[in-house]
Amino acid sequence: MMTRIYLFPGQGAQSVGMGAQLFEKYREIIRQADNILGYSIRALCLEDPDGRLIQTAYTQPALYVVNALSYMEKRDKGIIPDYAAGHSLGEYNALLAAGAFDFATGLRLVQKRGELMGRAHGGGMVAIIDLEAEQIIRVLEDEALLGIDIANLNTPQQIVISGPIEELERAYKPLLAAGATHFIPLRVSAAFHSRYMKPAEDEFRSFLQQFRFSPLQFPVLSNVEAMAYETDALAETLAMQISRPVRWLEIIRRFMSLDNPEFEEVGPGKSLTKLTGRIMRQATPLPGPFTRSRPATAANNKSQPRIHITAEALGSADFRCDFGLRYAYVSGAMYRGVASEDLVLAMARAGLLGFFGAGGLSLERIDAAIQTIQRQLRAGESFGMNLLHDLNHPEAENAVVDLYLARGVSLIEASAFMQITPALVRYRARGLTRTANGSIAIANRVVGKVSRPEVAEAFLSPAPGRIVQQLLDARKITAEQAELVRAVPMADAVTVEADSGGHTDQGVAIALLPAMLTLRDRLARQHGHGRKIYIGAAGGIGTPHAVAAMFVLGADYIVTGSINQCTVESGASDAVKELLQSAEVQDVTMAPAGDMFELGARVQVFRKGVFFPARANKLYELYKQYESIEQIDPKIRAQIETRYFRRTFDQVYDETREYFRDIAPQEIAKADANPKHKMALIFRWYFGHSNRLAAEGRKAQQVDFQIHCGPALGAFNSLVQGTELEPWGQRRVARIAEKLMTEGARLLTERYEILGRMQSR
Repeated sequence: MMTRIYLFPGQGAQSVGMGAQLFEKYREIIRQADNILGYSIRALCLEDPDGRLIQTAYTQPALYVVNALSYMEKRDKGIIPDYAAGHSLGEYNALLAAGAFDFATGLRLVQKRGELMGRAHGGGMVAIIDLEAEQIIRVLEDEALLGIDIANLNTPQQIVISGPIEELERAYKPLLAAGATHFIPLRVSAAFHSRYMKPAEDEFRSFLQQFRFSPLQFPVLSNVEAMAYETDALAETLAMQISRPVRWLEIIRRFMSLDNPEFEEVGPGKSLTKLTGRIMRQATPLPGPFTRSRPATAANNKSQPRIHITAEALGSADFRCDFGLRYAYVSGAMYRGVASEDLVLAMARAGLLGFFGAGGLSLERIDAAIQTIQRQLRAGESFGMNLLHDLNHPEAENAVVDLYLARGVSLIEASAFMQITPALVRYRARGLTRTANGSIAIANRVVGKVSRPEVAEAFLSPAPGRIVQQLLDARKITAEQAELVRAVPMADAVTVEADSGGHTDQGVAIALLPAMLTLRDRLARQHGHGRKIYIGAAGGIGTPHAVAAMFVLGADYIVTGSINQCTVESGASDAVKELLQSAEVQDVTMAPAGDMFELGARVQVFRKGVFFPARANKLYELYKQYESIEQIDPKIRAQIETRYFRRTFDQVYDETREYFRDIAPQEIAKADANPKHKMALIFRWYFGHSNRLAAEGRKAQQVDFQIHCGPALGAFNSLVQGTELEPWGQRRVARIAEKLMTEGARLLTERYEILGRMQSR
């Protein structure tokens, strides 16, 4: 899968005639620019009659306008990037493209920036070729040239230094002696991107206070940190950019760690294209989180809220640290690989945690997914695999655990469990060891997904003694492992699932989560194991308001599900995504669960434009009413065979016999002896069939699609209606996570600010 990255050039890319083909196309934008600037931007760019295009105060607005028009042309063709960055001035265009501000606001910012930088005088800049930054710094230190700063790290061996002219001149011979092949003075009026620009930075910071910025619609890497911008720190980062070095080398190396990065320079010239090509030839990718927590700055003043909450601060800091995450944000497993390898990898690369949806897949398919993920994650990024409880076939659950142990899978999400099983205990026990100081180290971590207190209690407690003894007697765990597993809880974290897609008790989060937190604390005191078990919230989370609410309720982390299946990385078929992108909150309903059909268990599914829920409920009503297939009214039977199944009951049973022949022959033996069980197997076939139709995207049979979905997706669709995220082809899991967390943090900041004002009256 290709990752599209737009790069916007900065000062130095300007030339007379730039943007000639764009000015006529965007006349209204040009009129707007002329009104803001007070002169003709067209004349400046195309004719430059007064020779002002090389002056910083004019260069920066001109480049901003041409870069912006170049992006608009691509945007109008429906081409939107996944990531962006800009070199110095170009960063404003990257932020414009990502939706941080509109064209006019960006131009006002750039105009002020150009004015302040243009007023700076004294000092200069020099490009050094064929020396690395460490070598340059060593030479400067040895020669006591302490007034020179590194200004641009453009490539591994193209570094720009900035400082007083006399010191730059003195650096010439030592740098050449150290191996530099070129020493190129740049045509600038001051020592940009150095300590000497601090007065301009401070004035620009004050200017920025009058503006409010919007959450970014895709990540933009900043020159200051080579990390993704955080909306709440955007103004401060833009201010610091004036005096800090441009870390272009690190930016491109971070992009190189993404899947198949495709770079495109948007604006005049090809300067960044050349730099990027050199970096890709000379440097290695720089994997890892794209953002980091930002310390408080001196920018606090009366215009800012008294309490400032960031996305990184939401949830439990211990949870983020223990699992190596940027945010306390997790994507849950979705059945049959809907939570795909691509989805898990995208989450991991964004510093988040995703679980692969192993439920309903063959061992071979699960094994292939594990190997794909492990092969592509080499920097210690977090990921997990789902372990779905199989009530009817415990041997299948055991086989998945065998695979996880063999492949070294160290984190699982245990879902659909009503009680602790031998397979789950064996996974937990096999990862326990006693350390030198006597404590217990846990290598195999478990996140239990629950919706009922009695199930939560099982995960919050040590393994049942009878199961431990059974495994010990069967020599499936050692005596030491048996001892240790009795002393630790079964889970490291418990996700409390409220109303959600798929299996759900339709619990209410506002009642369920506090009860689970209380239960956690009581059991910790009771068992005295001394370990903190994290409590997460899932179900119904599709908006910043829901995110904020869950953290206010006390969740250590949140888990999203339904919203992620309508993304580029999701393993759902395009046909399913097209249906789901228009879902509304009311477009879900309950239907029987195929895996627990006889027990009457139910799942929440999508209903708009499909007949599956009605047909599934009809099959369950018939199962309850009759003891065998033969008792069903012939007209009803014919309707089911022709409309629901599109084949006869006998043909369905033949397929079912073939399916169970190797994996569970006892099912067929039981069905042959019990007509009601035979009816259950025939009806259960429809649930597997409807899943396959949806997974394969067979539009001709769309009415029979079984799509697990909760109301959160409808809420998210309403949130992004009319924005770039409305079509599913623009939705990416990490981008959604960023939006929900940053806007959730902003909501909480605003609410606390309002409360603070009320209390101060």
